[in-house]
Parts: sequence; C-alpha cells; structure tokens
Amino acid sequence: QVQVVESGGGLVQAGGSLRLSCAASGRTFSRLAMGWFRQAPGKDREFVAAINWSGSSTSYASSVKGRFTISRDNAKNTVYLQMNSLKPEDTAVYYCAADGKYYSGGTFNYADLSLWDYWGQGTQVTVSS
Repeated sequence: QVQVVESGGGLVQAGGSLRLSCAASGRTFSRLAMGWFRQAPGKDREFVAAINWSGSSTSYASSVKGRFTISRDNAKNTVYLQMNSLKPEDTAVYYCAADGKYYSGGTFNYADLSLWDYWGQGTQVTVSS
C-alpha cells in the first residue's frame, strides 16, 4: 500500500506561480511512477503530467506544456509540480497519483487514470482573473 499526500495548493492571481508537492510512502519511492491530475467543477479528472521512476522521462498534457514542470527528489520521496503562468482555467483540485506496476518494463499510458493504483486526496488550486 502506498500513501500519497499533496500540499501546496492555494489562491493565486492569473500569471502567477505555485509549486505543488506530493509525498509518497509505503513502498520504495524510486520504483514508483508519479503523476499529477486535476479535476475542475463539473468536469472529468484529467491528466496533467507524469514522471517515470528515475526522473529520466516526463510527459505533459498539451494544455500545460511549457508552463508546468514535473520533477522528483527520490531522496525526499517527493514529486513536485511547478506551475507558472497560471490561467483561470487551471483552477481545479489537483491530485497526485503513484504506481509501481511498470518499474520492470512495459508501456505506461500515463493519461489513463485507470492504470494508476494510488491516489491522494487532492489540493485545491484557484487562479483568479
């Protein structure tokens, strides 16, 4: 079992920045792929960004590419999402997810929510115009 806890959400003006953090425990963190997803009111949860177990590979949704950066510190068992140039449409609850199934190989479709085994409770990000 993996416990996932997000932090760092808040209220920011359009054009501003926030950094979300996600701490994972319960399994060897360096064997987990980590991802960020978000869900706006009345909308489905959607993929934002993901990073593989070593940090050598990242993936982004087109809507955030060039503005958001995902990174990880395996010594601290933490993954980060640096969000710059925030827009009101980025307002959502942001969720962190973890999965260890693909550490030994295989193709992980990060955007497929059903493939992620562990989820946090979410942190609210509100961007005012």
